[in-house]
Amino acid sequence: MPAIPALLEGRGALTLLRRALPRGAARVLACRTPDQLRAALQRRLADAVVVSPRALSLPVLERLAADHPSVPVVALAPFRADDGELLAACAGQLRLPVLVEGVDDAALAELLRRHGAAAERRRLLADAPRLLPLRTPLQRDVWERVLARAHAPLTTRELAESFGVSREHLSRQFALEAAPNLKRVIDLARVATAAHLLQSPAYAPATVAQLLGYASASHLGQSARRVAGVGVRQLGPLGPRGVLVAFTRGRRTRSRL
Repeated sequence: MPAIPALLEGRGALTLLRRALPRGAARVLACRTPDQLRAALQRRLADAVVVSPRALSLPVLERLAADHPSVPVVALAPFRADDGELLAACAGQLRLPVLVEGVDDAALAELLRRHGAAAERRRLLADAPRLLPLRTPLQRDVWERVLARAHAPLTTRELAESFGVSREHLSRQFALEAAPNLKRVIDLARVATAAHLLQSPAYAPATVAQLLGYASASHLGQSARRVAGVGVRQLGPLGPRGVLVAFTRGRRTRSRL
């Protein structure tokens, strides 16, 4: 399950964040210091970071956002008149979404849903059904499920069980009308997710491999070559959509397994 590391002022803000998230969407990781926040980002796949601006200096907050461009940072602050300049700097200089406790509470869940890292990956891969091509409702539903589960290892058997059918039946139905092999599409979604993470300077290949459940950076590199024909260090410059295009152009759509 993805996480949302949070460095907030008081228990009220933390409670607000936890209540805003649908059950099973993400786990809130409460952090007390900027170092704990950075450590959490190295240990768990994050969908967003939520911080109280007064808990970090502006330069530290700017560095955090610059080091993790693939993980949106949201500023959540109580209403204080003397914080106006700080919040204006967050919104203007750093271009962070700024929400005020007690005023924007209802908007928090929607903002995280629409602007989290997973939502950004869905936007970057919006052409996937057309390019792969996936024409039937089942194919498109499977793709959405695969993309939602790309943060962790996923087998075709587990996927089939979630649809209430056999692995063989789902694989056959998915591969209709020149669509790719299902196992290859699972690999595609995971490598595209890795490419998104590797666009962040703070994430080394070994860290991304650990975050996504690969055995090692070498294992991730092997998947990258199968899917996109590049090494792991080329994934970041390629980005998620570049991985998708390389996959379709290279015709790496069939699996021997």
